[in-house]
Amino acid sequence: MTVVDEVPTGASDTRGRVAELHAIRQRARRGPSDRATEAQHAKGKLTARERIELLLDEGSFTEMEPLRRHRATGFGLEEKKPYTDGVITGWGTVHGRTVFVYAHDFRIFGGALGEAHAQKIHKIMDKAIAAGAPLVSLNDGAGARIQEGVSALAGYGGIFQRNTRASGVIPQISVMLGPCAGGAAYSPALTDFVFMVRETSQMFITGPDVVQAVTGEKVSQNGLGGADVHAETSGVCHFAYDDEQSCIEEVRYLLSLLPQNNRENPPAAETNDPAERRGDVLLDLVPADGNRSYDMRKVIEEIVDEGEFLEIHERWATNIIVALARLDGQVVGIIANQPASLAGVLDIEASEKAARFVQMCDAFNIPLVTLLDVPGFLPGVDQEHGGIIRHGAKLLYAYCNATVPRISLILRKAYGGAYIVMDSQSIGADLTYAWPTNEIAVMGAEGAANVIFRKQIAEADDPDAMRAAMVKEYKAELMHPYYAAERGLVDDVIDPAETREVLIRSLAMLRTKHADLPSRKHGNPPQ
Repeated sequence: MTVVDEVPTGASDTRGRVAELHAIRQRARRGPSDRATEAQHAKGKLTARERIELLLDEGSFTEMEPLRRHRATGFGLEEKKPYTDGVITGWGTVHGRTVFVYAHDFRIFGGALGEAHAQKIHKIMDKAIAAGAPLVSLNDGAGARIQEGVSALAGYGGIFQRNTRASGVIPQISVMLGPCAGGAAYSPALTDFVFMVRETSQMFITGPDVVQAVTGEKVSQNGLGGADVHAETSGVCHFAYDDEQSCIEEVRYLLSLLPQNNRENPPAAETNDPAERRGDVLLDLVPADGNRSYDMRKVIEEIVDEGEFLEIHERWATNIIVALARLDGQVVGIIANQPASLAGVLDIEASEKAARFVQMCDAFNIPLVTLLDVPGFLPGVDQEHGGIIRHGAKLLYAYCNATVPRISLILRKAYGGAYIVMDSQSIGADLTYAWPTNEIAVMGAEGAANVIFRKQIAEADDPDAMRAAMVKEYKAELMHPYYAAERGLVDDVIDPAETREVLIRSLAMLRTKHADLPSRKHGNPPQ
């Protein structure tokens, strides 16, 4: 780290003082040294200012406290007092809308957080909450600044407290572009979305050396907490990319789908995709036979504007899909079972994934569209011992608590508790539609027949023939496509080709929906 010179004070007139100011500002923008910049680039990483330039609209960035310096002493700190103190903070615009940002500068103290560094972050977070605008953190730091002791740790506490206060008020996006270890990892975990870059970003509470010392397990940094691990295994990361440019561009795209705060609606967009466009391909895309698989993503593509949607947590809990898309230019949140993965069953991870997404959409006034093709909850000792009851209840709680417009569409199977949990009419869906291929029941016909008619089947001369007859009878009586509609549990059975038009008309009607929750401090959701 280069030693920063003292501030010059030789000029006696205003012009001289202004010249000094510009020199100091230039020094702050340049950073510690060209060598430090080259080292950052050699790791395949951009500098903090280069990242901000990619994120924000050109020329829109206004920096806060660029001349801030720490006041710590001891361990040589008094000789190293660089401007910015290792974090750049400010605001600008993304697609013309205000966004607040802070970016760790790894070239200065390895991006480590000290007292002044933390105070800068606290201030920009307070400004974002007060202004009602999204906050994006570009993380590339080595954790707490050890030389500053407990003051650095207290700085993290202030960040966590503000993350929590901003939750559900403004969108918070964490972009991991370097290491994030120890307590520092909890700030991204408190935000709405986490982006990571492969090979260069890692998140973990205890590093590989500590893990090996305590457990004997030997693992690399990426193997312990890299982007792929968190995108596929832990679910900590929502999006993973190969390079910083692609990652930050997707952050910009996500911001285009989110409102500025919880008091606004998401931004509408012009579309050339007609609202009344038919989707005849859906008639062949989804097999009527409930035992045959298909890719639910293709259904979503056919329904939404221009076939474009942003899938969240794409590689974690793949038996359920959650995505942001537009219908007639209006943003919607889509939750859909994925028959191509585990037959679309609900399990612990799928329940958690969908529940968090439902809560996020409800917080930011994004209507919910739920596409059902679910055979039930995943059975098994591991699931029961892992707490499928309480995890499944998280999804149930999220839907029941949501006040945004809610539409559910049953494509094929909708069995048992999973049918109820996936935004059925009985838990408050505003509108419920079904395709003529729907099968709504307590369980599949085969299982139901084995329970209801087990005595007749056991006593029959030909048990298999009797079972087949009973299955057919059960389907005819209780599982025909119009059974739920006849009882008012489905608002209408629709032509699959008209799905897009029906959803758009229904959402337009629900746009002015107003629903109040009971007066309370907050609920106590299942954990």
